[in-house]
Amino acid sequence: MKTNVPIAPEQSLAPYIDHTVLKPDTTQAMVAQLCEEAVHHRFAAVCVPPCFVKQAVAALQDTGVQVATVVGFPLGYQLAKVKFFEAHQALTEGATEIDVVMNIAAFKSGKHEEVLSELQELSTLCHFKNAVLKVIIETALLSPEEIVQACKICEEAEADYVKTSTGFASGGAQVEDILLMRATLSKHIKIKASGGIKTKEAALALVKAGADRIGTSSGVSLL
Repeated sequence: MKTNVPIAPEQSLAPYIDHTVLKPDTTQAMVAQLCEEAVHHRFAAVCVPPCFVKQAVAALQDTGVQVATVVGFPLGYQLAKVKFFEAHQALTEGATEIDVVMNIAAFKSGKHEEVLSELQELSTLCHFKNAVLKVIIETALLSPEEIVQACKICEEAEADYVKTSTGFASGGAQVEDILLMRATLSKHIKIKASGGIKTKEAALALVKAGADRIGTSSGVSLL
């Protein structure tokens, strides 16, 4: 099921890109460069570690580039109240998009109501703050049936996006997973493909499969 119109010019990839730096050795200088590149190329957003949200917000004020950060990253099994505090703090510091890792351990244990409750609390918080919630389901760790189940939980929780990967698992975004997610989710729920997207060809294939955002640390080279 393909819902996106194929994109032709290389530069038209830019509005899809969440320009990302989430390495453990990320520095202030890296974040500064990331923000400069995002403004220059008119990327949709930057995605930075929580400790650099204030810096990114200041750098991107009045540019139209959104500031995303991660919560419960990269494993997702923090307590719900810890994730809530992380998200609240990031939003207070000016983040406009929250990329939270679903509690995969709870999900795999069959605690779907627990997972749903956590995501509903985060969704309510983000929407109260006029922010966007993206839920990372870590597709590399899930079977196709589990991907469908996870997507349905995210939709019930009123997430804005379902995201494939953290980039820290065994695999990243795959076209077949995007196709399955798009076929499962309602049209108003968007999809973010992330993890291992290093080439323009790979990014274009994911967009054509149904991805609305591309999370990558290779945003400039993709253009």
